[in-house]
Amino acid sequence: YDDYPIVDVLQMIGRANRPLKENDAKVVLMCLSSKKDFFKKFLYEPLPVESHLDHCLHDHFNAEIVTKTIENKQDAVDYLTWTLLYRRMTQNPNYYNLQGVSHRHLSDHLSELVENTLSDLEQSKCIAIVNEMDTSPLNLGMIAAYYYINYRTIELFSKSLTAKAKIKTLLDIIGNVAEYEHIPIRHHEDSILKQLSTRLPNKLSNVKFNDPHVKANLLLQAHLSRIQLSAELQKDTDEILIKAIRLIQACVDVLSSNGWLSPALAAMELAQMITQAMWNKDSFLKQLPHFTSEIIQRCTDKVSS
Repeated sequence: YDDYPIVDVLQMIGRANRPLKENDAKVVLMCLSSKKDFFKKFLYEPLPVESHLDHCLHDHFNAEIVTKTIENKQDAVDYLTWTLLYRRMTQNPNYYNLQGVSHRHLSDHLSELVENTLSDLEQSKCIAIVNEMDTSPLNLGMIAAYYYINYRTIELFSKSLTAKAKIKTLLDIIGNVAEYEHIPIRHHEDSILKQLSTRLPNKLSNVKFNDPHVKANLLLQAHLSRIQLSAELQKDTDEILIKAIRLIQACVDVLSSNGWLSPALAAMELAQMITQAMWNKDSFLKQLPHFTSEIIQRCTDKVSS
């Protein structure tokens, strides 16, 4: 088992001392003896704060290029000088893989960071670089910025969506997006997912059930099938559903931009399916509150008789 991140521990502790809700609250933190000093340090001393902007810089740059805040590479470098990342580089250079803190070291590092990031965005067809200096947004970049999705996700949509895409294909593509790569796989959960897959209509072949993308696909299908899940899997499903609709809306925009009507309509139908938690082949009565498969079957039998 993995340890809870210290941020999660602090959040759980904070729930026992909410302003205006509890006047007297106590927290008991149970841990291994070897972890006591570790938790004491982080509970009683200030937490160090470092920037992770360099790990998600592509999406920031793409959004700023779309809004014309960044129009060339120099603007991108200037943008970074106003961030926490720039401030922390001089204070903790080893954390950011800097060889030194001189102006030359910082300048070279920022220039390399900008070059690599913009090059990746250009390759994914989110932006265009003119005369090796000026930047301008492309259609895919504008869609990614509007729906707040990862640049690798919009690249996946561009490469994978076709004029013949059906709902099953769309589900497979949505399950493979970058947004779902950090879905946790718990101890022995792969066997639970394998068992779950046997109850779902769309079968997956040659897959690893400890893959977060496979889990995302299975949980989306389970949601559409209204299968009762454990509390942990239901929590994961809720996290997946929060992002699913805007991902599908981005698919619709990509498909519409290519003039593909049939798959665009299929994507719109998929969005409705996820909203209603039902397959398109299910009875329309499932859209009504409290109507289960058993009640619908009784209604059908009543009409038939």
